[in-house]
Amino acid sequence: MSMSDIATNRKARRDFHISEKYEAGIELKGTEVKSIRAGKVNIGESFARIDKGQAWLYQCDIRPYEQASHEFHVPLRNRRLLLHKKEIRRMAMLTDQKGATLVPLRLYWKNGRVKVEIGIGKGKDQRDKRQDLKLAAHNREVERELARIHK
Repeated sequence: MSMSDIATNRKARRDFHISEKYEAGIELKGTEVKSIRAGKVNIGESFARIDKGQAWLYQCDIRPYEQASHEFHVPLRNRRLLLHKKEIRRMAMLTDQKGATLVPLRLYWKNGRVKVEIGIGKGKDQRDKRQDLKLAAHNREVERELARIHK
C-alpha cells in the first residue's frame, strides 16, 4: 500500500485541537489529478463543510495544468468529498456543536487515488498556542540534553 503525502496543512495542528480524523476521496477532473501529480496544489487555506447531506472541500487551490489542450479547471472550485453517509452524518453532528470545524489535514496518494485526511477541529486560542510552543521548546531542550549525554 503506497501512501505518500502530496500536501499538508501545517497551520491545522497549530490553530486547532484535532479530535477525530477521517479519510475521504475527492471528486476530481483529469486535469486536476495531473496538476496534483505535478505538485501544484495548496490546502493551507482550505476547509470542509457538510451541506445538504454532502461533504464539500472549499478553497483547495489546484493550479491549472499547463499542458492541457482544451479542458481547464477552475483552481478554487468546490470539490465534493466522498465519504460514507454515516461518516457525513457524524461530521454534521459534531460540527453543529459550538466551535467545531472540518479541517483538511493532508492530501495523499493511496492506491493511485487522491485522498484527503479531514480532522474535526476546535479552534485554539492564543493561550493554547503559547502553551504548545512552550511544550515544543521544552521537549527540544530535553532531546538536546539526552543527545548530549548519550554522545
